[in-house]
Amino acid sequence: MSKEQLLFLVLTAFFVANALIAEFIGVKLFSLEGSLGLPPLELRLFGSDALGFNLSAGVLLWPVVFVMTDVINEYYGRTGVRIASYLTAGLILYAFLMVYGAIALQPAAFWQRDTATGLDRQLAFGSVFGQGLWIIAGSLVAFLVGQFVDVFTFQSIKRLTGSRRIWLRATGSTLVSQLIDSYVVLFIAFYVPAGSDWGLARVLAVGTVNYSYKVVAALALTPVLYGVHALIDRYLGTERAEALMHKALLR
Repeated sequence: MSKEQLLFLVLTAFFVANALIAEFIGVKLFSLEGSLGLPPLELRLFGSDALGFNLSAGVLLWPVVFVMTDVINEYYGRTGVRIASYLTAGLILYAFLMVYGAIALQPAAFWQRDTATGLDRQLAFGSVFGQGLWIIAGSLVAFLVGQFVDVFTFQSIKRLTGSRRIWLRATGSTLVSQLIDSYVVLFIAFYVPAGSDWGLARVLAVGTVNYSYKVVAALALTPVLYGVHALIDRYLGTERAEALMHKALLR
């Protein structure tokens, strides 16, 4: 196995692992202000009141996925990102099918009820892992759309700037792709389902709050991106790294 092949394997594995973990921990919602010891912001957007940074725990890992997308794009081009994205979406779907299968299994009587706390473990297991089908659909569609927009934007900027301005193509592509992702996932998960009490204004308001967090995260991770580039260039050698990046533009 060549260094280039091993690198792609490691990057893709890390990409898939972070996306999978983000999907499963994303069921927890947390208050960013509360976690930082700050009072709620109580924002008003699009007619919606009392908005704050109540985010999915998946935001801890999705910024890492954004960085990995840009790194794979840089060295392996559109083809590399498509392989990683399709593989990730397929494995996320497979993982949820297995989880729903596990939820459907009849629990052992001695396991289901925690005698010390009275906790129904089967109910807790289903509540934590049994995300709604619309949420899963919204997440997968938004992920794939966001990835393809990211690839197109990244490659377009790189053709204009060449190998210079890594920060511009990486951050720019992330900001454009996540602008779309932030609204698509909410629209499918909470606006489309029949009987949902989410109006379009609510989708726009919550999506705007979520996107503003992603903007800050993307900017904050720019130094990390440069660090990953430096490690890869050292591993491959400058000449091989530049050849790989040049080939990526043709893929």
